[in-house]
Amino acid sequence: MPDLLLELFSEEIPARMQARAADDLKALVSDALKSAGCGFEDAEAWATARRLTLAVKGLPESQPDVTEERKGPRVGAPDKAIEGFLGSVGRTLDQCEIREDKKGQYYAAVIEKKGGPVADVIAAIVPDMMARFPWPKSMRWGSGSLRWVRPLRSILCLFDGKVVPFEIGGIASGAVTYGHRFHAPGAIEVTGLEDYLAKLKYARVMLESATRAKAISSQAGKLAAAAGLDLVEDEALLRENAGLAEWPVVLMGAFDEAFLEVPPEVLTTSMKSHQKCFSLRDPETGKLANRFILVSNLHAEDKGEAIIAGNERVIAARLSDARFFWDQDRKTKLEDLLPQLQQIIFHAKLGTQAERVARLEAISADIAGLIGADAAAAQQAARLCKCDLVTEMVGEFPELQGLMGRYYALEEGLSADVADAMAQHYQPQGPSDAVPEGGVAQAVALADKIDTLVGFWAIDEKPTGSKDPYALRRAALGFIRTVLDRGLRLRLSPVIQFALARLGPTLDRLNEGGERKTLVRAVHDSLLRGDNYLLAFFADRLKVHLRDQGARHDLIDAVFALGGQDDLVLIVKRVEALGAFLDTDDGANLLAGVKRAQNILRIEEKKDGASFDGAPATALFVQDEEKSLAQAIEDVSVRTATATSAEDFEAAMTALAGLRAPVDAFFDAVTVNADDPALRENRLKLLSRIRAATQSVADFSRIES
Repeated sequence: MPDLLLELFSEEIPARMQARAADDLKALVSDALKSAGCGFEDAEAWATARRLTLAVKGLPESQPDVTEERKGPRVGAPDKAIEGFLGSVGRTLDQCEIREDKKGQYYAAVIEKKGGPVADVIAAIVPDMMARFPWPKSMRWGSGSLRWVRPLRSILCLFDGKVVPFEIGGIASGAVTYGHRFHAPGAIEVTGLEDYLAKLKYARVMLESATRAKAISSQAGKLAAAAGLDLVEDEALLRENAGLAEWPVVLMGAFDEAFLEVPPEVLTTSMKSHQKCFSLRDPETGKLANRFILVSNLHAEDKGEAIIAGNERVIAARLSDARFFWDQDRKTKLEDLLPQLQQIIFHAKLGTQAERVARLEAISADIAGLIGADAAAAQQAARLCKCDLVTEMVGEFPELQGLMGRYYALEEGLSADVADAMAQHYQPQGPSDAVPEGGVAQAVALADKIDTLVGFWAIDEKPTGSKDPYALRRAALGFIRTVLDRGLRLRLSPVIQFALARLGPTLDRLNEGGERKTLVRAVHDSLLRGDNYLLAFFADRLKVHLRDQGARHDLIDAVFALGGQDDLVLIVKRVEALGAFLDTDDGANLLAGVKRAQNILRIEEKKDGASFDGAPATALFVQDEEKSLAQAIEDVSVRTATATSAEDFEAAMTALAGLRAPVDAFFDAVTVNADDPALRENRLKLLSRIRAATQSVADFSRIES
């Protein structure tokens, strides 16, 4: 079966856009082919700095024939209605058929459409796809109307080895591609995919991004090993370099050892951001070496000497700038930078960074007291943690915020705990990021996140759907991970109250013009009461986190449904113990019995319009199974209460297992809806006691069978 080969050749496509562009090209063309009835075996797309390529294998030569039936007016309808229908389908009345449904007879036209050549379908699909290609940024050039990421230079489009003719933006499709910009710049005519791949390789173009990345990694590793050094791995930088070079050549350069006096992260960041270079490390000392790895797109006759020299000059200039920032920043103490935070707006309704720092100081001390950390150190770290935002270094490299604060703090002789807290207070910023270490760092990091969450909740700027402009979901997950990974016994409600109390002065400013009353009063009051959506938001984020760990969502719901569950560590312990219990025969059978009791209660309470929560009368127990169940419930209730009070949830589950046999025996031998109303009510109260006994552990009604 025929194949399609499409290449869109242009000036350099930004590396960050290439992978998404290849996926979009594949999806848009594949979907359009399927919509046109053109099935295929496989589709694969590639991207380099100058081309997007798509291969679709196993296409038919023609579209399938299609038979379509168009329903017309009723038999006996007005002539004008019938004439209009006949004109729309291009048929005479004799060519129509009569169908019948519940309403009577009607005319129907059967239209057979013969499938056209797939080459014609492709000729229509590609220009349409290119006109609506979802580039994040695009441009126009010359006098044409086509918008593309960079000026388009040629279009290769072959179907079954033949050119599919069309034109877009003044460029006609053809069978020509181009190789490496410097090593093989001339036109290359191809006949199909295999020929295309072979000729591109000969013309020094590696089409697959993974192949280019592997080549860079391999060459860099060999160069580093030859110099007795280790490569500082950077997956994002590797991908970027793979997107910059179609035929990567890896070289090693050096810089003055004097620059090693500057913090290593600064050197690494400078070389990465300005020259896309990798750093190297001495394996014996673990310290940064005065060497770097660069990726060229050229096999130079001088073995890259001129390229290395050029990069060394640029890197020397960039590192000189970094050293200047380092030297200048150290001339001013962090405390002296605090007034400048008044000029940085955190959020129009949540004040400046200076106001935020004041809140963080207080919240950090509050949390430190709860988790047994040094409150004074936490307060100091919180006070200074945003100061590096106004330094020259962070102005140049924003990604170093927090980290530079640590270096400046150590330079000033502040304690390691304070310095480390300043560096780690943004952590974790993602699922793979480390959580803060040490109580002081944890207190400040948690304060930073809870202030953010409470603040945006108070001004009613919550995440909606897929929109989360202030990364509040990430903040909540970071809070949760820190608490759980470090086993911190911290209840959410008091922490929210701490943050809200510290936010009060800032919110009071919104009183002007009554804005606070109309905008945030309801949300503020809800937070104050504790019956708020922020706790529910934390519950949802916890579900996401635990699901990723393999926990069942229904068990999380069952624990949260108890109410008052805001100690994250205890919630997880309950969920784990409940899951283990339900995996046993006793747990599974008890769940079935409890659900049966709950279902009966729900039906009968609805029927009677009354609750059966009262204690059953022992004098009305007629059968031994009633007495045994009542006694078992009393025993289990005491044991589960004692176990849960001691936070021994495994013991609580073991206690619950004692209900299994009495519950089974009760349902086997006792008729709940007895004819005697007094017996019926008493037995329903006994079922209610089953429900109450299990509610001390979890809401079994939320658990899926």
